[in-house]
Amino acid sequence: MRTLRLNEFIMPLIGCHVSIASGVENAPVHGGELGCDAIQIFTANQMQWRGNPISDESRSKYIERLKANEIKQVVTHDSYLINLGGPDPRKLTLSRKAFIEEMERSELLQIPYIIFHPGSHMGKGDDYALKTIAESLDYAIESRANCKSILLLENTAGQGSNVGYKFEQLRSIIDQCSYPDRLGVCFDTCHGYAAGYDLVTEDAYNKTFKEFNDVVGLDRLYVFHLNDSKKPLGLKIDRHACLGEGFIGWELFYRLINDDRFEELSMILETPGGDENFSKEIEALKKSIKE
Repeated sequence: MRTLRLNEFIMPLIGCHVSIASGVENAPVHGGELGCDAIQIFTANQMQWRGNPISDESRSKYIERLKANEIKQVVTHDSYLINLGGPDPRKLTLSRKAFIEEMERSELLQIPYIIFHPGSHMGKGDDYALKTIAESLDYAIESRANCKSILLLENTAGQGSNVGYKFEQLRSIIDQCSYPDRLGVCFDTCHGYAAGYDLVTEDAYNKTFKEFNDVVGLDRLYVFHLNDSKKPLGLKIDRHACLGEGFIGWELFYRLINDDRFEELSMILETPGGDENFSKEIEALKKSIKE
């Protein structure tokens, strides 16, 4: 039986990625309408190197609306343009600058977790990328020492030259970083499955998270991305499916939200189908939590 807190069972914070269209202050309202306990946002346009500044008015409304809409946690995902492990000096400089700006916006909005894809070696090899990513993180952390946000490495599917698809690679980045206490992990279920970590059966689920704990440590796991997979196990193809409609199946998500080890973590949907699907999946997940 779970520990009681304020006469309620402790449970995961379930939510989805929401838009910041017309201002970041609108994200909490959107999340509330969808039934979110937690939300994920981009703090700026994810397809531009430089984001627009967040005004004091937008920040104040954003913080007020978080409380009004009972959003208990916010995480941000950095720009898809950023590659902290690439060999091109110009693009690496742009990536580091954009990442630092992400840290600044997250600090301004009091966002505790910044999720990011580790990076791609672009032909230089995994070891090169892992070392460069760690150096980039050192540079960013030292540049913004006052930022309190924890930086969460997201496991990848392993497409192309992307690194971070093996638990050992996540561990390598953490070990090579001078500030390991500032790093954690966001586990994406589709990415893990695509990379070859089976999650379908109970035995496979237990084996995968035992391996994660042995290599990385469950204490470094802060957020889940909940996504089914349109592609079979181990193909290294990142194609999200709605929960229960892919090769993973519904049972994984039932296990996750009822796993006591993860009972206080944010679990963020990134499934296709838009708001209508998000609303249905959030409701279904909440109804599946055992008391």
